[in-house]
Amino acid sequence: MADELSYYSVLGVTSDSSTHDIKQAYRRLAMQWHPDRWARSSSHVLSEAKIKFQQIQQAYSVLSDEKKRALYDMELYEEGEDEGYSDFVQEMMSLIAQEMRQKKRYSMEELQTMFTEMVQGFQQSPISYCGSDDYSRDSKKGRWEYDPNAEMNFHFSCGIF
Repeated sequence: MADELSYYSVLGVTSDSSTHDIKQAYRRLAMQWHPDRWARSSSHVLSEAKIKFQQIQQAYSVLSDEKKRALYDMELYEEGEDEGYSDFVQEMMSLIAQEMRQKKRYSMEELQTMFTEMVQGFQQSPISYCGSDDYSRDSKKGRWEYDPNAEMNFHFSCGIF
């Protein structure tokens, strides 16, 4: 994202813009840069309009979708990425926001337990993982396990989740 324009700058909005503001900016720019408006121009200008219109379309497709926008804001968005990952990140963000509103403090053990329970809900996703030698190599289990003897109180099984 460092060498290319951000989606926010493509649409001329800020990262704290509302969905309505993004939609208005998109409509205005899409009308301005639609290739049909530039059809009678030189081929160079028409080509530039097509490129600009495509950038506007891409920016809007990401920023108008709540899940994609959240990933994009965290610099985790990849075009064509699996939506299961998006759902996982969205769930994490939702839980963090909920806990921040409650202003409750949790111990490391409580956080680890909550994380383990949440990950178990995503076990149906076919994600391949195999950790270092510190982790179990029992691929038949295919799930995360809580191991009270592990250094960080987490034990990951190796295999397909």
